[in-house]
Amino acid sequence: MDLNGKIAIVTGAGRGIGRAIAEKMAEYGAKVVVADLAVDTVARVADELTQDGHEAEAIAVDVTRASSVDRMVRGTVARFGQVDILVNNAGIYAAPGWEDRNRPNDRDWDMIYSVNVKGVSKATDAAVRQMRRRQYGKIINIASVAGRQGGTDNPPYNVSKAGVISLTQAYALELASDNINVNAICPGLLWTPMWERIAKRRIRMDGSMGRLSPRRHFNRIVSESIPLGREQTPEDIGNLAVFLASDLSENITGQAINVNGGSRLD
Repeated sequence: MDLNGKIAIVTGAGRGIGRAIAEKMAEYGAKVVVADLAVDTVARVADELTQDGHEAEAIAVDVTRASSVDRMVRGTVARFGQVDILVNNAGIYAAPGWEDRNRPNDRDWDMIYSVNVKGVSKATDAAVRQMRRRQYGKIINIASVAGRQGGTDNPPYNVSKAGVISLTQAYALELASDNINVNAICPGLLWTPMWERIAKRRIRMDGSMGRLSPRRHFNRIVSESIPLGREQTPEDIGNLAVFLASDLSENITGQAINVNGGSRLD
């Protein structure tokens, strides 16, 4: 796989999956814009990529604001001349304070939808204006296995990720005539800061778990639900993102591809 000469934007690139995707894109030759609400965090990511010999730029972005994503795209074009790849990774699990709530509230619904669904649409629209000029582009949306099936832990999150899958299909059809591929990745279970917080909340609210540690709770879920018996990693997601960003995937569009060790087969 070769991304030499390609310019990639990765939102939510400060840590976890987004950071791993940015690092993989750079490893395979892309020049990368790492974008995040936490500009200090992505500045460090960009510095590390630069120190490793890659070309990278950090840009602050709030994907809920059209003006902010427009500035992100304009900044990318000003620095690198074009936009070839957009990875919509920025997302949230819930509104602040969710760990202490038994059920989602209206703020959870509003914030999750604003970031996870409308944020994908806003960033895509901004990037597409550049991609259409060159009749070329690759858009990769990070959905989730949670978007494949409803759940009781946090329904707004599941709904938002199902929305990302639907939005992926809609954009794939709309942009096919412009030679722009649009696909989604559905990660399974990854031990991330978000999942550690989810595990802590579950243990606190379920007295039957006793003194079980968050990591052991996560490991138990992995062993019970994943046929391959192992968790996924941010690097797994990065590897697939590189493939979908490369010309090897030129006839793949509108797909939501699982990376979940077999926990979901649809």
